[in-house]
Amino acid sequence: MSDVLLDFAEDFYATSVVASSGVTASQASAGQGRVLRVEVASGGGPGSVTLKAPEGGWDLSDRLYVAVDLRNAGPEETMVHLEVNSQGADAWSNRNEVMTVVPAGESKTVKALIVRLPLGDDSALGRYFAGPTGVIGGDYSSGMLGLPGGFTWHWYRIDPSQVTQVVVSVPFAKGGEAIEIARVLSMGRYDPPTEKELESGFAPFVDGFGQYRHREWPGKVHSVEDLVRAREAEEADLAAHPGPKEWNQYGGWAGGPQLEATGRFRAAKHGGKWWLVDPEGRLFWSHGPDCISLDWASTRIKGREHYFAELPEEGSPLSECYSTRDGERYGYSFAGANLRRKHGKEWRTISIDRIHERLRSWGMNTVANWPSPEVYLRRRTPYAVDIHYESRSIEGTKKLPDPFDDGFREAVRASIAQRHESADDPWCIGYFVDNELGWGQDIEAAPLVAKAPPDQPAKQELVRELREKYGTIAALNAAWGTGHGSWETLLECREGPDAQKAHDDLAAFYEGMAEEYFRVCREEVKAASPEGLYLGCRMHQINPRAARVAARYCDVLSINCYRYDVRTMPLPEGLDVPVIIGEWHFGALDRGPLHPGLRNVPDQCERAVLYKSYLRSALSHPLVVGAHWFQYGDQATTGRDDGENCQVGFIDVCDTPYGETVEACREVGYAMCEYRLGGS
Repeated sequence: MSDVLLDFAEDFYATSVVASSGVTASQASAGQGRVLRVEVASGGGPGSVTLKAPEGGWDLSDRLYVAVDLRNAGPEETMVHLEVNSQGADAWSNRNEVMTVVPAGESKTVKALIVRLPLGDDSALGRYFAGPTGVIGGDYSSGMLGLPGGFTWHWYRIDPSQVTQVVVSVPFAKGGEAIEIARVLSMGRYDPPTEKELESGFAPFVDGFGQYRHREWPGKVHSVEDLVRAREAEEADLAAHPGPKEWNQYGGWAGGPQLEATGRFRAAKHGGKWWLVDPEGRLFWSHGPDCISLDWASTRIKGREHYFAELPEEGSPLSECYSTRDGERYGYSFAGANLRRKHGKEWRTISIDRIHERLRSWGMNTVANWPSPEVYLRRRTPYAVDIHYESRSIEGTKKLPDPFDDGFREAVRASIAQRHESADDPWCIGYFVDNELGWGQDIEAAPLVAKAPPDQPAKQELVRELREKYGTIAALNAAWGTGHGSWETLLECREGPDAQKAHDDLAAFYEGMAEEYFRVCREEVKAASPEGLYLGCRMHQINPRAARVAARYCDVLSINCYRYDVRTMPLPEGLDVPVIIGEWHFGALDRGPLHPGLRNVPDQCERAVLYKSYLRSALSHPLVVGAHWFQYGDQATTGRDDGENCQVGFIDVCDTPYGETVEACREVGYAMCEYRLGGS
């Protein structure tokens, strides 16, 4: 299903085509027709052409994708970025986007998924999934982020009834690129269940294997016999692909250079690029998935029993896959149930062995963050350990611990102690402490400290530092333009200071607070495991100030880089430290769960294309020493507790690998160290 929005064989749309600086756009002959030819001038730099809706806007409310038919008419493979904008959406988030690779001389239909504004009270779909089981109002912490028919929650969203323009760009242009655009189209149907369907016949919408019932796709399981056939097919595939021949036991490059062997993992520069070095002194580039366990697709059933067509009776073999909370049955692991069906009574042992076989066969050498101890303590694949704890946060921040609180160090220490088996383990790469903390933009967290309650330890430290610097409250008042009667009234004050006048003091405090956080974390990691690597806190929105401080304390700086290409990762200028990518992924709506994740692609074939492209961009980056895919298995159709229900796994809920992604992983992973050392 598609409609043509712009057809350059018919019209040039002179008032609709706007080329950026250094780019020419003209109508040209191609084959049997005409196209819009977009050329990037020599000298390089990003180039784009904006294609505006001729009558001000397109109403694409019932469509799933905006697409562009194009051809790479240049001499080299080119990355193409497609962005869609609208009226009526938040200015900062008003875009849907996708990126792809187009080989020289080839044509491609580039498709950007339409991600919509949050559902409202007038939506039958919103009402059905509202409250604690839905996404009405766009509440990220509830229900399901992807809903039947194509609704997906994301902070980048548009109003599909007012689509104003499409932007086609060449983000990494060197000069001389040429793209021929034939048409702009709307494709696919946004087709959520109607109110009548929701009231009768829609539920249950999840089958006994944990799959969405109202759609078919290649590889969907319909019986236990299907599971057995999939197991047998994979066993043959693993036997045919045992893994890279030049890897040692750790997945290091045994056929490459020999460096100093210390018996533990370490970071070192070699050939002008940062690497990890394995315990035997071999170059090691960390490549593997997060969240490896036997329970990757658990979901809440309490209050949602009607969603599910088949749940096991109490006392039956599959009832061991139920979980409880506060003494009541709460959740169910469809993944665990399917593993039991697939492998029988010894399913746990067989499944753990299969995980390690898979990783090596797929060209992966790391059990990455959030692994299950029963998996990583087999000591067959190097692993990273996650450290999480409970301590007081800075009031008003999103997940930022108060490092001046006496309980902070104690909490970090206690959490590390729980992972004591890893302390002297040569298979342990190191420790991630926390995940995606709320460092904010610039010094955003510091003014929140300034107006925190007086018992906030960070605020007490801020007042102490100001008192040490200024001596008298009058001197502070003169600098900040305030009228505090004493240091005690400053401590009691719940209003923030003038941001401009207090900026330098708050900036200094912000960096000191970050330093205290990273110093304590490093000290506690090294106290427990002197040779274990401190891998940082997995930054998501990179704050340059916090990142520079982190770089002084972390053995490896960790960044969750949800982008289409690592070249767009916003590292602070001049940084020269090893960096590990803690999370990245691509997902699609053509199979399995109802949400494509944070970076979407149209289908599994395109997912494989982007997997190879992203991984090669990471391997080419001189600072990056590894990239960890989020995550090992698809999330449950009905979501984990925060609503994420994304098709982002290497395997689906039935433990069946996505063949296209596996082959892409092998194609790059088997020779990743050679590729990196070769300077590609």
